[in-house]
Amino acid sequence: MSSAAVDAEVATVLRTNLEAVRSRIAAACQRAGRDPAQVRLLPVSKTVNETRLRLIHAAGIRELGENKVQEAWRKSQAMADLADLRWLLIGHLQTNKVKQVVQFVSEFQALDSPRLAQALDRRLQAQGRALDVLVQVNTSAEDSKFGLAPDQVSGFVRSLSAFSSLRVRGLMTLAEFSSDAQRVRACFVRLRQLRDRLRQEAPDGIGMDELSMGMSGDFELAIEEGATTVRVGTAIFGQRPLPDQHYWPADQDTD
Repeated sequence: MSSAAVDAEVATVLRTNLEAVRSRIAAACQRAGRDPAQVRLLPVSKTVNETRLRLIHAAGIRELGENKVQEAWRKSQAMADLADLRWLLIGHLQTNKVKQVVQFVSEFQALDSPRLAQALDRRLQAQGRALDVLVQVNTSAEDSKFGLAPDQVSGFVRSLSAFSSLRVRGLMTLAEFSSDAQRVRACFVRLRQLRDRLRQEAPDGIGMDELSMGMSGDFELAIEEGATTVRVGTAIFGQRPLPDQHYWPADQDTD
C-alpha cells in the first residue's frame, strides 16, 4: 500500500474516532441538560507522530494537549507552518523549562506552586505576553499526583492576582484511577464544588469558568459534573506505543 493510501486510511480512522467522541460528548451533555457547545474537546497528542497530527489538523482540530515540554517543543517547531494550531501544556512543569514554554504554549493547565507562578510571570513579562493558566488540584489525595490539596487552593488563587501575565481561567484535575465510577465521579464533584466556592471569593481579574477534567475513560462522568474541557487521547488516536508508566508518576498521565 502506498504512503498516500496509508495516510488516507489513517485519516478515515481519526475522523471516525473524532465523531465517536463528539457523539459521546453530546450524549453526556444531553443527560446533564447541558449544551455540547459548552464542552471543549482537547485531543491529547503525546507520543503521536507528526503525520497523524497533520491529519487531525486537516480534520478540523486546532488545539493539541501535550504532557512533556521537549516533545511538545519539537512538534511545535516541526509544524510551525500550521499557524492556527495552538499547543497546550497539560503536564507537570519544572521551573527550568519555563523559558522554553513561554515561547510556544498558549495555555498551561497544571499550575500548582507559587515558585512556578513567579517563574512563568517573570518570563512572560520579558516576552511581553500573557498566558492562560488553570490551577491543578489533587482531588483524589493520591501522593503520586501533582496538584494542590483542595484546602490550599483558595489562598493560592488569591496570590495569583500579583502576577499580571497569568490569566487564571479555572481549575484542572485528574480523577482517581479506579473502576469504581462513584469514586471517579467524587473527584469531579469535588473540583466543581471548589470552583463554585472560589467564584464567590476570587479577586477581580481571576476567572473561575474553566473545569478541565475527564479523560478517555471517564470524560462522560466529568461532563455530567460540569467539565468545560475534556482531555481525550487514546479514544481519538488509539493505544500508545509506550505504556502509561512511561509518563507516570514523573510526568503524569493526563490522558
